[in-house]
Formats: sequence, structure tokens, C-alpha cells
Amino acid sequence: MTDESVFDRYRADVDQPMRRLFAAYGEPRYGWFALGVIANLLAQFASLAPPLVLGAAVNRLNGQTYSLPLVPGSLLPSGQEPLFWLSVAFIGGAFLLTGVFTYVYGVAANEFAHGVMHAVRVDCFEKMSRLDMSFFDDKQTGETMSILSSDTENLEMFLDNALTGAVRLGAMLLGIGIVLFLENPYLAVVTLLVAPVMAAFTYWFMKRAEPLYAARRSSMGKLNTRLENSIAGIELTKTTASESYETERVRGSSKQLFEDTMSMLRLSYFYRPGMELLAGVSFSLTFLVGGYWLFVGAPPGATGQLQVGTFVSFLFLSQRFATPLAEVSNIIDQYENAKASSERVFGLMDIPVEVDDPEDGTELTDAEGNVVYDDVTFAYDDSETVIDGVSFEAKPGETVALVGPTGAGKSTMLKLLLRMYDVTDGEVRVDDHDIRDVTLESLRSHVGYVGQETFLFDGTIADNIRYGDFDASDRQVREAARAAEADEFIRSFPDGYDTRVGERGVKLSGGQRQRIAIARVVLHDPELLVLDEATSAVDTETEYLIQKSLDSLSADRTTFAIAHRLSTVKGADEILVMEDGEVTERGDHGTLLSEGGLYADLWSVQAGDLESLPEDFESRVIDESD
Repeated sequence: MTDESVFDRYRADVDQPMRRLFAAYGEPRYGWFALGVIANLLAQFASLAPPLVLGAAVNRLNGQTYSLPLVPGSLLPSGQEPLFWLSVAFIGGAFLLTGVFTYVYGVAANEFAHGVMHAVRVDCFEKMSRLDMSFFDDKQTGETMSILSSDTENLEMFLDNALTGAVRLGAMLLGIGIVLFLENPYLAVVTLLVAPVMAAFTYWFMKRAEPLYAARRSSMGKLNTRLENSIAGIELTKTTASESYETERVRGSSKQLFEDTMSMLRLSYFYRPGMELLAGVSFSLTFLVGGYWLFVGAPPGATGQLQVGTFVSFLFLSQRFATPLAEVSNIIDQYENAKASSERVFGLMDIPVEVDDPEDGTELTDAEGNVVYDDVTFAYDDSETVIDGVSFEAKPGETVALVGPTGAGKSTMLKLLLRMYDVTDGEVRVDDHDIRDVTLESLRSHVGYVGQETFLFDGTIADNIRYGDFDASDRQVREAARAAEADEFIRSFPDGYDTRVGERGVKLSGGQRQRIAIARVVLHDPELLVLDEATSAVDTETEYLIQKSLDSLSADRTTFAIAHRLSTVKGADEILVMEDGEVTERGDHGTLLSEGGLYADLWSVQAGDLESLPEDFESRVIDESD
């Protein structure tokens, strides 16, 4: 047994995820990105002016020349007071420009980052909604939610903070380096001596950090899955007094996340002080050599005099040079998180969709409802055959019932009609069209499905009846509810059709949810109807009401019904008895009773006549889950 998820299998093959992210989602927003970069550069360059002006002013106070890099001396006034006011203007203007360009950069960077995050999240959900049912059979809800929430947030943080931070860091280092060399090349070399060591240290950190970040992302996804499953199954946990067991399972997953996180943080907190130490070494060397130059004289290899103001500017700028280098760890943190998230996002994007629209697919229009299963065989991936060579025909308006023991393949058989899965061999045809040759939307628009477990979205009753036919009027919704025997109980609520049903419809009973599902199908008015044990989870009185609405709904439609309670399908035109994926008996109710086979035995059980059952009956009806 392996813990590898479907995401892990495909993310391993994702090549250069960050480059792919920019190519797929960054290109349409490059204008915002470019504006942000330019504004960022201008803000950083403007922020360099105050230390330079301060140094020039200090030089002037010491009777030395007032000079600024890249500013011709002929443009500067000569008097003490004019130079003072010019310095004030330079410093005030620099802070103003820094503020303006920082604002522009912030807006542009967030437009870019949040735009990418929005597009990635929507594309991920769209892809997820198109994936095959086999994906959801093996789904890990925590993993999928992690992609749609935390992974997209990681990308946004990187694009908004780390990426622009890296640009800011590069601009700062470039700008400071240029200014330092313009001011004093010798002292600039001293300040930058540790830069190669910092670069090597950073490279080592990135190599060590990458697998640790990947492990942390994996353990976080597994913890999310464990929490999601534990919360979803809280009723089972309580009824079996298994709270301690579930707590220990969560504790184990959380402990693994804790250990992976601490491994990452230990390395990170080794790197950050290391970078700060190297930055401090750079500042100390600048202070040592500059101070020696001022008080003793030019150090070996240096010539000329070092002005006090220049030394002051160097100290300010070297400190500003050291500080962003110490922030490299934050950038790398966010980069590694974004890289891992990009791998997961594109791992999802790369999962193949097997059940999809065919090229030049036919639109199924004005369906009559003739359905043929022609030697249909189906097996899940790497699994035993579930449906084996089944053939039958349902003519327009007929009702075909499927009965048999649990695990016989009944539900899977009808999911093939909806193309939730594709047949392995054989064909399913609707009105002489192989359903693999028609578009999914046109096929499913002609099929109404009512299952045993009804799902309702958190919203009003009217919203849930209208789901799939979103433009239906209030009158149509009420008529559908009346046809489903639901109008009376809906109107008994204080808010009537505007009553909110709660998450998954928890505020309603099972029978009420079922009748809302039937009303939804009535409103849809399909030519084909699939009823998958639609009354097996309700009491006798509610079953009567639901069956009454189902009988009305199935009139004049081609209907397929799965039922454990044989009384609900005894009026079917044809009953198919399934065992181990095969149809072993077929005929109407009377014919099957007269044959004395499995159907007759099942009928005897439900009628309470247990004495007439054959000895092998129990072994025939007990099987694996369908």
C-alpha cells in the first residue's frame, strides 16, 4: 500500500513549474508586472538620495566640496544657505517620490499577483470539475481544498511579496553598488567583499531547503485530508465512541507536519542569522577601513583623502546594503512554497480527462428515449470486471428495473448511461447514437437523476429546485414542487420557498430532501430518468409520498430504476436481475416469480416467507459493495 496521491503521481512530472506559471498566467498581466517593477526601481533609487545629500551636507560643514553623484557641480549653488535649502528640497523630494512610486508599485504588484491567483484558482476548479468520476472515487478532499486555497495563496504571496522583493533587492544592490563605486571605489570593494560568500551560502541553503519544503507541503495536505475525513465522519466517530482513536490519528498527522515544519525552520533560522552575520561583517569592515582612513591615513592600496561626509554616506548605504541581504531567506521561503504549490497546481492540470467531449461531437437533440446496452463490459482501472457482457434495450416510455444483491454492478450500470465512466467494451446507445460520440452536455441534459443520497447546496429551497435550470420562474418552481409532493411541506415553513436548507441540506429530513431532488428533476423535464434506490433511506409513509411522485414523474419517460424494495418496481416493463456484473434473469414481475430464481427468492424474503428459500441464498446475496 502506498500513501502516494493522484497529485503526487502527476506533480513528479511537472517540469520548471515557476516558468510555466509565468508563461501560462503571467503573460496576460505583464503590463501590471512591468509597471510594478519600474515603480519599484524608481522608489528604491529615490530612497538612495537622502544618505547622499546628508553626506554632501556634512562635507560642506567641514569646509569641503558639496557634490552629488551624477549631478554637475555647475548646477549647484555656491552659498551655504542656498545649499542648505537645496538639501532640504532634495531630501523632501526624495521621500515624496519614494512614497508615490511605492504606492504605484503596490497597486500594480497586487493587480498582477491577485490576478494570477484568481485565474489559477478558477482554472483549477474548472479542471477539477471536468475530471473523471474515478478521480473523485479516490479523492482526497483535504488535498483538493489545499490546492484551491493555500496553494493559490502561496502563489499570491510569492508574486506580491517575494518576487517584487527580489526585484527591490536587486535594484537596491545595483543602485547602492553603483553609488558606492561613484563615491569611493576602494571602500566600495571593501563593502562588497562578503557578497560572494553570501551568494554561496544562499545557494547551499536553497539546495538543502527544497526537499524540506516539499515534505512540509505533503504532510500539510495529508493533515488537511485527515481533518476533513474526521469532521465529515463525526457521527460515526461518536456513535462508535471512537473520539480517542480519531484524535490519535489527527495527532499523528499533526506531529508529522510539526516535525517537517521544524526541520525547515531549523535550517531557515540557521540561514537568517548567518546572512545577518555576514551583513554585519560587511558593515564592520566598512567602518573599520573608513575609520582607519579618516584617523590614520589611506590604507594599503588606497590613495587620496576620505571625506567625513563620504564616510557617513558609506555607513548609511552599507547598512542599507546589508539589511536587504538578510531578507533573502524570506524570499527563498516564499519561492520554495510557491514552487511546491506550482507543482501541485500543474500536477492537477496535467491529470488526463478520459471522459470528455469527442472531437466534432454530435449534439443529441429531441431525444426519443430509446436506450440500448450492447454487450457492455466495464472495469475500473486495474480492477476486476464490474459489468460483464450486458445487453438489453429500453424503448421510449418503458421502465427497466435493476435488482440484485449489493455489489452486483447495478449503480455502475446506470452511471455508464450518464458517462460518469466509459465502457471498456461494447456500446451504450441513445436513439442509435453511441453516447461516446455525442457531447456530454447534450447527453446529460436529457437525463434526470435521483439517487439515494440527495445533495443540496447551502441556499434556499427554491434555489435547489432551480439548480440546473437557473432561469426557471417562481411559478415553474412551485409547479415542480407540487408534482413532487413537496409543495405542502415547503409552504409549512415560515419562509416557504425562501427557507435556507443549510450545508448539504441538514435542516431538512431525508424525505424532504428527496422530494426536493425529485422536484428538481420535474423542473428539468428530461426524456430519460434514472432512479438509483431513491426511496430506500426513508420511512414507509415518506416512501409512499416519494413513490407517488416518482410514478407521476416516470410516466411517458424511459425510466431506469434500481431498488432493494421490489414492491416499488414490480410494475416495471422489464426487470433485470444482476449477479456479479451479469444479467442472470430478465422479464416482468410475474414471469420472474414463476421462474423461481433469485428474484423469486428476494421477493419471498421481503414478503416474510423465509422457509421457501434455497440453502445457497445467503451466499448469493452477500457480496462486496457496489
